[in-house]
Amino acid sequence: MENLHDNRKVYEKSQLLENQIKENPIEQFRDWFVDAKESANISEANAMAISTLESDGCPRTRMVLLKSYTWEGFIFYTNYESRKGKAIENNHKACLHFFWPNLERQIIIKANLERIPENLSDGYFHSRPKGSQLGAAVSPQSQIIPDRNFLEEKLKNLEIEYQDKEIARPRNWGGYIAKPYEIEFWQGRPNRLHDRIIYELQANFDWKISRLAP
Repeated sequence: MENLHDNRKVYEKSQLLENQIKENPIEQFRDWFVDAKESANISEANAMAISTLESDGCPRTRMVLLKSYTWEGFIFYTNYESRKGKAIENNHKACLHFFWPNLERQIIIKANLERIPENLSDGYFHSRPKGSQLGAAVSPQSQIIPDRNFLEEKLKNLEIEYQDKEIARPRNWGGYIAKPYEIEFWQGRPNRLHDRIIYELQANFDWKISRLAP
């Protein structure tokens, strides 16, 4: 066993004060996301964890890639028949989490998820490299398969089949938009007195801004 009691880091790179923040959390997200993209030490600024609630009542978390964001919400793509997709269909709420340790920042987003229109999923699917398109068609995501060779053989056959043809988007693959109703911005500060600013969507669609104790 290893004792990690002394594994500590001092957070002192920035601050998050009320006179610095945007009134709309999407604008605040945009500012922080730009900082993350421009950081030389962050290779995938759009990597985010998404937690969904499974049928046994236990949350399940995995990493996905944010592919776009709008005033309405945050868009990512997946197999609708995967564990993630089935969980979303059964319970449309999910939690997204961005963590950028080099900036000492994290963002926690509670949201309602909806499928995006099929034409938008089609457009994104056909913008992907052909290998990624084939991968989406090959993989019965989250299902038990006999071995790695099962996937490799399917891929080889599809490569031959679609060598000179466009690949149709699988009907069980597409995008979701996570429409936020609560967004928390966390900035590390010295002595564990971190800055936590939370935005909560109101009935009139304005955002209520509050500070949380660390």
